Amino acid sequence: MAEHSIVALEPSSWTLFADLVQRQGGLFGGCWCSWFHPDRDDRTPGAEGSREFKREMVEEGIAHAALVVLDDRAIAWAEYGTPEELPRIHHRKEYEATLTEPTDWRVTCIQVEKTHRRQGWAEVALRGALLLIAAAGGGTVEGYPHDLAEKKRQGKKVSSSFLYNGTRTMYERAGFVHDRRRARATA
Repeated sequence: MAEHSIVALEPSSWTLFADLVQRQGGLFGGCWCSWFHPDRDDRTPGAEGSREFKREMVEEGIAHAALVVLDDRAIAWAEYGTPEELPRIHHRKEYEATLTEPTDWRVTCIQVEKTHRRQGWAEVALRGALLLIAAAGGGTVEGYPHDLAEKKRQGKKVSSSFLYNGTRTMYERAGFVHDRRRARATA
């Protein structure tokens, strides 16, 4: 891997994050990686509303991500936070019905700039998130990776642009253990 750094998303690094999102042409219909956060009354719809919503949460210290910085530009990130900060997850009813023990942290979204995909940067971002979580006190971390082997058995193909959570094998290399539709690790 080229020489890079991991930078926490905070007000002083907002421009790194915003620049990456804008270079990508936005994210999934302009979500700005805000879908997993709880809705608030002050949120305005649309891409600009999502951008401002995310910026405000970063300023309030309730939106976290590990930014992978290469040559003074963010090229990837992994969003993480507590379940209270990131309550919206896919398959929530199934998740809650099969929950055996609560988690301290979640990794909900991993994004890599298009020109840097398939080079290992998603795993770097995930490991960066684990380092920042450990520095914040650590605990049990869960993620929601895509299980490509299962999808292949089902005859499904997945575009790399839809792997916003990363893959099961990547999480396992980072120390996670598969546990139903999520993976768990201790940071």
